[in-house]
Amino acid sequence: RRPPDRSPRLPQSPRREATVTLELDIRRLTYADLPQVIAIERRAFPAPWTPAMFVLELSKQNGICLAALVDGKLVAYLVCSRYDTVWHLMNVAVDPSIRRQGIASALLERLFELGDRPLEQYTLEVRTSNQDAIRLYERFGFRAAGRRRAYYHDNREDALIMWRTAPERATA
Repeated sequence: RRPPDRSPRLPQSPRREATVTLELDIRRLTYADLPQVIAIERRAFPAPWTPAMFVLELSKQNGICLAALVDGKLVAYLVCSRYDTVWHLMNVAVDPSIRRQGIASALLERLFELGDRPLEQYTLEVRTSNQDAIRLYERFGFRAAGRRRAYYHDNREDALIMWRTAPERATA
């Protein structure tokens, strides 16, 4: 069994066999990480979160905020908040220069290790045009459950609402 803060070695490319791997460390996201987080956020999204939005989420006692590091450098993060009985996956981002190498999957796996209880529920919104993210979430058991019209302010794109229910025999 691997240590709780160490993810498995990830292949460099999901499209072909690779002998080179990334050593990925996943740990709690901290205020000190915010400069790197903001930089990734601005490269990753057309309508990035403000620094204040990250500060607010990090200040919540009932959230799970994770950082993914390669060679000590922050390359991705995840922000998930608890609202009453439901987890809301607020933000997942991987530096665009290192995407499609399993990092977002590793972050989601760690989230579910920490948060899953029997029949625990998770929800998220994702741009309807972000088919890669939708497929990723579907692989983790999320299913489309509705649409928020004109949810994204930058271009009035709809958001797909997705839900996941943890199995009755959850991992944590």
